[in-house]
Amino acid sequence: MIDPSSDRAVFRQLADLLRGRITSGDLAPGASLPSELRLAQEYGLSRTSVRQAIALLRSEGLVIVQPPRGTFVRTTEPTETVTLLKGDTASARMPTPAERRELEIGEGVPVLVVFRADGSRELYPADRIRVGR
Repeated sequence: MIDPSSDRAVFRQLADLLRGRITSGDLAPGASLPSELRLAQEYGLSRTSVRQAIALLRSEGLVIVQPPRGTFVRTTEPTETVTLLKGDTASARMPTPAERRELEIGEGVPVLVVFRADGSRELYPADRIRVGR
């Protein structure tokens, strides 16, 4: 439950509760989260606190918001393995809005940038990629 007297902000407590339900499978991939109003009523919070909790989960890549349909648990995408060859390097960063549209990735999902030894660069959604040697 939410403890308003806790040192931890109430929106973070709500995010923790929802994150726990998502990681336990209680809220399965593709499942709809309760509405902001219902969460606010159920936990005795303001809608602002509920929105902050959802924004935090969204930034972690756990949920997607589809106005006006609602908020849904993000489905896991099939992964692809990218092989790094000798001299290749990789780093992760947040995508630009154009890259997010091009790669069809949700907000809060980083991209993996592979720098090939030949000077070329490849960009991948980090939630759908494994790196191998």
